[in-house]
Amino acid sequence: MKKPPVTYAFIDSQNLNLGVRSQGWHVDYRRLRLYLKNRYNVQRAFMFIGYVGNNVELYASLVAAGFELIYKPTVAYRASGKLTHKGNVDAELVLWASAKVINEYDQAIIISADGDFRCLYEYLNEKSKLRLIISPSQRFSHLLSPFKEKVVRISRLRGVLEYKKQPTKRNQPKRSVETLGRAGHNIAHRRSVETLGLSRHGDDNSSIAKSSQKVNKGKRK
Repeated sequence: MKKPPVTYAFIDSQNLNLGVRSQGWHVDYRRLRLYLKNRYNVQRAFMFIGYVGNNVELYASLVAAGFELIYKPTVAYRASGKLTHKGNVDAELVLWASAKVINEYDQAIIISADGDFRCLYEYLNEKSKLRLIISPSQRFSHLLSPFKEKVVRISRLRGVLEYKKQPTKRNQPKRSVETLGRAGHNIAHRRSVETLGLSRHGDDNSSIAKSSQKVNKGKRK
C-alpha cells in the first residue's frame, strides 16, 4: 500500500485572523487543526505569530490545539492613542517552508492571502511540493493568479471552522468538545469535532474542487 504524502501546514496567523474577522467570524483553532489532520493528513502545523508578553494564554491554547508556534519579535507603537504591536512573519514562514524543514515533507499547505509569498509558491511548485493555498480573505492578491487552481477561500469552510460559544443551561455542566456528536448527548445534528475533514462528513473532495474552480470569480487586488 502506498504511503500517504507527508504534509506540513504553514500558517500566517495575522493574515488568517484579520481575514476571517473582516468577514464577521472567528476561527475555532482546534477545529482547524483537526480539519487539517483529517482532511489532508497534516502531521505538523506551524503557526507563525508575533510575540506579545501578555498573550501567553493565547499561545498556550494554540499549542494545546496542536500547533507548533514560531514566534516573531514585535515592535510596540501607538496608533490613535492605542498601543499596537507589529511583527511581520513573512520571512520566518518562507525560511521554515523553503529551508528549515523542506526535506521533511512531501506536500505543503500555506494559509495566507498575501501575494508576498509568490516566490515561495513558485519554489514549492517547481519541487512539486505545493499542495494547497487556503486564502483567509475573499479577495486575494492578483500575484496568486498563476496558482488559482490551488487556492481555496476559507469562507467555504466557515460552517466547519467557525468558533461558536456553546449555550449552557443553568445548573447544567458545560458539555466538553470531546462529546460532540456522540450518542447519548442529544446533539444528533452536530458533527463530532473529531471527524472534521473526513470523507462523508460534509466536506468531501467535490466541495473542495468547486472552491478551487470558483476562486477566480472574486475581485482581485
